[in-house]
Amino acid sequence: MDILDYAFMQRALLAAVLVGITAPAVGIYLVQRRQALMGDGIGHVAMTGVGLGFLLTWSPVWMATLVSVLGAILMELIRWYGRTRGDLALAMLFYGGMAGGVMFINLAPTGSNANLTSYLFGSLSTVSPSDVTAICVLAAFVVLVTLGLRRQLFAVSQDEEFARVTGLPVRVLNLLTAVTAAVTVTVAMRVVGLLLVSALMVVPVAAAQQITRSFAATFAVAVAIGVSVTIGGTVTSYYQDVPPGATIVLLTIGAFIVLTALATPLARRRARARTAADAAGDPAECAIPGTREAADEVGV
Repeated sequence: MDILDYAFMQRALLAAVLVGITAPAVGIYLVQRRQALMGDGIGHVAMTGVGLGFLLTWSPVWMATLVSVLGAILMELIRWYGRTRGDLALAMLFYGGMAGGVMFINLAPTGSNANLTSYLFGSLSTVSPSDVTAICVLAAFVVLVTLGLRRQLFAVSQDEEFARVTGLPVRVLNLLTAVTAAVTVTVAMRVVGLLLVSALMVVPVAAAQQITRSFAATFAVAVAIGVSVTIGGTVTSYYQDVPPGATIVLLTIGAFIVLTALATPLARRRARARTAADAAGDPAECAIPGTREAADEVGV
């Protein structure tokens, strides 16, 4: 394959694989918490970090990571304490992040709107070796958190009050989820772009939920979809000369549509089997082998 003959494409494909793993791995917790648009908000804040990186001649990826982590923590604090005016505060944070990014990058000696566009929508040719190093380090952190603390994060995402009663540090875990989401945004911005990263965090999870019935299965299928669409979008972008971020998101939406279409007859079959089991007086689990929904949900 001639695509692997170019160093920039090797870096882009590696970055795409890491993004395909990390984005759904974090997104599944955001979906469970009904915070599907959190990644979009963090992406707006990360723009200020990109602009500061150019202004201070420091790595835009690391600066965006720092700023987005601070923004994510601030978002959580607003969620806890900003009961009446929280939505207004978040709006100012998001739009201020966008405005700050545009302002700083235009003030930077080496910055331009073209530089900003590559971070907003992704760019294969601009993934540098230093970017790959940063992405690998940040992706390792995301994977360790989302897998190592999956039981605790799942419990908090499902029911904060129950998790608090069981002794889990709910606020710490909420902050950790927000920080992990912020790190994921900066991992994905070189491939998908800051404005489109939220779709890759949410849509693969929504697609996986169409055909799975447990948290563990949803996690695995969502990551598989994420890796498939990021690789497919990157390869398509190379051969067809189309924007990588838009291509990846459109492929992700296509996967959602296909799985939704496949899930409809499956859901009908399950409903008929459940009805037959009820008529026979059997437990619902007998009609659908391997269900064990509650056990699977706990045993993530």
